Amino acid sequence: MKFVDEYRDPKTARKLVDAIAKLSSKPWNIMEVCGGQTHSIIKHGIDQLLPEQIRLIHGPGCPVCVTPLKYIDKALAIAAQHNVIFCSFGDMLRVPGSRQDLLGLKAQGADIRIVYSPLDALKLARRHPGREVVFFGVGFETTAPTTALAAYQARQLKLTNFSQLICHVRVPPAMEALLSSADHAVQGFLGAGHVCSIMGYHEYLPLAEQYKIPIVITGFEPVDILQGLYLCIKQLEENRHVVENQYQRIVTQAGNQPAQQLLRQVFDVVEQDWRGLGSIAASGLALKEEYSPWNAEQRYAVDAIDTVEPDACRSGEVLQGLLKPVNCPEFGTSCTPEHPLGATMVSSEGACAAYYRYRNHD
Repeated sequence: MKFVDEYRDPKTARKLVDAIAKLSSKPWNIMEVCGGQTHSIIKHGIDQLLPEQIRLIHGPGCPVCVTPLKYIDKALAIAAQHNVIFCSFGDMLRVPGSRQDLLGLKAQGADIRIVYSPLDALKLARRHPGREVVFFGVGFETTAPTTALAAYQARQLKLTNFSQLICHVRVPPAMEALLSSADHAVQGFLGAGHVCSIMGYHEYLPLAEQYKIPIVITGFEPVDILQGLYLCIKQLEENRHVVENQYQRIVTQAGNQPAQQLLRQVFDVVEQDWRGLGSIAASGLALKEEYSPWNAEQRYAVDAIDTVEPDACRSGEVLQGLLKPVNCPEFGTSCTPEHPLGATMVSSEGACAAYYRYRNHD
């Protein structure tokens, strides 16, 4: 299959592993930003094929994992209300809130439905004019355009029984926040290819220059990741720090400009809380004032909800690349996919879930 099989070819992968070993003269720490890349690395054992001095650090690129606990609790409060059909991506249903999760609330009778697109929730609102339909919009620049499109269409249709709980976040400010941290160990980044397919990579150019760090926009197949690592290590060995695009079959520097225009039309860029990373300036997207009638936070007045962070969960350190999942004392014991302490264990892109699924707890 063109554009798939060639990126999973074992011979090509082995040549790249050998090239990386030949190229590497000293230890390097490289962070893959995206949780999809983390899963591919662990699933295919890429980290185990690399020379010992190449250390991969798992980044905060899981949309469900970085959603703050207060938004999970807001979702629970809205979903519990009479006459509400609450719509969410499936990963979010198992994420623990302060006291329970959406799946538990659904078992108690709340009308909570899994959708694959915000537009599916919009269809539900048109199909059930007597019910209130709320969509939980989370994720990075990859999923934000469809959330924006749903808000735009709801406004065009004057649909009054549809609203959205929005917690979309932007990747470049989070990368900058990590680099600004005094204890970070990141020396190079593999940039998230799907985010850049929407936003391009022009936002990364000043980041690479300011922090003197190579950033290689990278895809998700084994050969993609090994090529991205080779390019990143080559820059480090040559003391260069520019943005390179390994994912040229998908990503351009300018990105998807109609999608970017839609984001600017519907959302304001705002300061946003990230789970594990705290508040980051200009890292979130919020509905513009003219979209207030479709803003579920305003419609249901859920700002004052108290949250209770679990003491034992160390997902914040995992999301910052400061702790490997297998080094957490709760991993595989008190924290499992069946009984997760935090989102990194239950999300399909969570780092803890990747180790649990593919490494058999090693």
